[in-house]
Amino acid sequence: MNSTPPLIFSEARRAAVRSRMLALQTREADPARFILDDMVDDIAERLAFVRHESAKALVVGDYTDRLASQVLTATPDIHQADIVGDHAIDLARPFPRSGFDFIAVLGLLDTVNDLPGALIHLRQALAPGGLVIAMFPGAGSLPRLRQAIYAAEPDRPAARMHPLVDTRAGAELLQRAGWKDPVVDSHNLKVRYRSLDRLVADLRQQGLGRSLASAVPPLTRTGYERARQVFMQQADEDGRVTETFAILTLSGRRSLAGT
Repeated sequence: MNSTPPLIFSEARRAAVRSRMLALQTREADPARFILDDMVDDIAERLAFVRHESAKALVVGDYTDRLASQVLTATPDIHQADIVGDHAIDLARPFPRSGFDFIAVLGLLDTVNDLPGALIHLRQALAPGGLVIAMFPGAGSLPRLRQAIYAAEPDRPAARMHPLVDTRAGAELLQRAGWKDPVVDSHNLKVRYRSLDRLVADLRQQGLGRSLASAVPPLTRTGYERARQVFMQQADEDGRVTETFAILTLSGRRSLAGT
């Protein structure tokens, strides 16, 4: 039986989208980063609730450094990583370091081809009893954009947006990966837009561009204009469209026995 995971995402495109995002975060005067900020705030609340204290932590994907500098202030040993740059890490392979009593992954897992394998590697990188919290956009995200993109060229529909994980699939994945005390939940982040172009810019600035492996033709000018119109047809009375980002959270531990 072939155990090779399906090739859904292009690693080269994934890295390019991430690199462009980091460049935009540096270049833009006021770049969008509300998704990451929401994740950091949420993790802070969760850690305070469970009263988890760590001595050695790994933070993956926090390009603002807020989690390390403002939340994990009592943790003496913090390792920072990303999928690009000087401290690049491959979430689909065993981690080069282990023994962490806390690991946070902000974003990134939604575009991993072998998500079950990545969750196993996260568990194995923990010390016995260690905690993982991983967050990323999940099922239910961007319904207004999806409707607009589909309406842009209904005669030639193409895979222009990523498949997304829901809470049920997340729970199954955690069980399959052997996490102890698995918890899966989702919350909605609502953002209001005056134009489709502003939404697209926000997505690019937060690394949510397309990284699918399949090649699709770009939208024609006519198609994109139709998408703009359909998007704005969903506006409220004040002329703004309310878009939804459903943030999925996977959390769990490694057993005290280290299995």
